[in-house]
Amino acid sequence: MKIAVIGATGTVGQAVCAELKSRHEVIEIGATRGAHRADLRDLASIKRLFETIGRVDAIVATAGHVHFGPLVEMTPEQFRVGLDDKLMGQVNLVLTAREYLNDGGSLTLTSGIIGEAAILQGASAASVNGAIEGFVRGAAIELPRGLRINVVSATMLEEARASFGPYFRGFEAASVARVALAYSRSVEGAETGRVYKVH
Repeated sequence: MKIAVIGATGTVGQAVCAELKSRHEVIEIGATRGAHRADLRDLASIKRLFETIGRVDAIVATAGHVHFGPLVEMTPEQFRVGLDDKLMGQVNLVLTAREYLNDGGSLTLTSGIIGEAAILQGASAASVNGAIEGFVRGAAIELPRGLRINVVSATMLEEARASFGPYFRGFEAASVARVALAYSRSVEGAETGRVYKVH
């Protein structure tokens, strides 16, 4: 398969590329680094990317930012970070890139455990992750041409414990290699509308 991995320069993206490269042609796409770049907040940027790389069999998105902070201090602008970036970035990708997917191709998005397990300072992330999962379930029953769509929801990464550990007290972490297997399952499997939980 020819697979586009968006967010390939990040921790999860690198692991997904490593997992899939031995079996498939993987095109690595970053936001600010790499031979191929795309800003998922910009529809024209997504279109330019796929006009450059051509049709693909699968698209994986591991990109997106959210704001962490106390709800009582959060501004609408801070809350919108996740809505505009992680949520709408991935929705923009699906709505634009679906035309560049071969029949029977797949899309794999990224949410996270905070969509179902609340943490302090995570109200924005909880909203965004829940919305992404709802979008995937709804899109799965409408995509044409045998296209599939799934989402991976991971817990905190072992590799990110130093940065995010204080937010996730009491949570069991998962290795990034284990998380990458869930993306492989989505890309190389046959299911659609699924939330693959790694937690």
